[in-house]
Amino acid sequence: MRVVVALGGNALLKRGAPMTVAAQRAAIAGAAEPLARLAADHELVVSHGNGPQVGLLALQAASFDHVSEYPFDVLDAQTGGMIGYLLESELSNHLDDNKPVAVLITRTLVDALDPAFADPTKFVGPTYSREEGEWYEEHDGWVVKPDGAVYRRVVPSPYPLQILEIDPIRWILGHGGVVVCAGGGGVPTTRDSNGTFAGIEAVVDKDLASAVLARDLQADTLIIATDVDGVYLDWGTPDSRRILQVHPDRLDPRDFAAGSMGPKVAAAVQFAHETGGRAVIGSLDNLDGLLSGMSGTTVSPSSVGIQLEEGVRP
Repeated sequence: MRVVVALGGNALLKRGAPMTVAAQRAAIAGAAEPLARLAADHELVVSHGNGPQVGLLALQAASFDHVSEYPFDVLDAQTGGMIGYLLESELSNHLDDNKPVAVLITRTLVDALDPAFADPTKFVGPTYSREEGEWYEEHDGWVVKPDGAVYRRVVPSPYPLQILEIDPIRWILGHGGVVVCAGGGGVPTTRDSNGTFAGIEAVVDKDLASAVLARDLQADTLIIATDVDGVYLDWGTPDSRRILQVHPDRLDPRDFAAGSMGPKVAAAVQFAHETGGRAVIGSLDNLDGLLSGMSGTTVSPSSVGIQLEEGVRP
């Protein structure tokens, strides 16, 4: 079976943990063992987010001087290498020598006229108070929006169209390797009428990019691993119920938080619709159960209606 696992949440950094290498290495070490078990029996491709990391690098660059400030496509590539290296190191400790791990910096094709460039929505970097956010807006020209009770910088997040390095990924899988790619959604890249590629200032959503990656690889299963155990109806209310299985036609991403579960639901629905395959959203701690369908939320055309923890909704 060919499986794409999109890592987010506590797979890369525990909630509230400092954005240090030690904290990230510890979180990734915890993710490596279940990923290695999956890789022992299946073809595995791992993608990952980069929101906190890319925001931190941008902040570090800006604090040096504005002349040296790096554009986000370059920062995306930097985080892909950094996080990919940590994943490669930890995964290799759990895999046999005949199962090599390859980290690829991949580009994600986007439309330069995507309306997302006029309405930044992707949260990056650390959290701020309202006053701190307003200061960055005034002095650095950032766009800052509320993320729950705190404020964070936002950048454009255009829709991913294609992973440009899909052929090298297929080649490595065909030779028995594990691939880490599409880090942070991949490096956002445009192509003009002359066929010339160029990076562009943005951060592509990791989950949507992973759905495109899984589609183009003809993966059997897309697993979106996060730090909650599934998708819930009426989240945060006394009527909250986890969805066990659901047909993609019965899920509307707009019914879920745009900055967290919404893109995950959108990615799962897109993959299930476009391929007829199975997408699962749930906790990395239950990766074996996600693959078997015994935990998380499964989105599949073979599901009927919505099956909830306490029953079935037609």
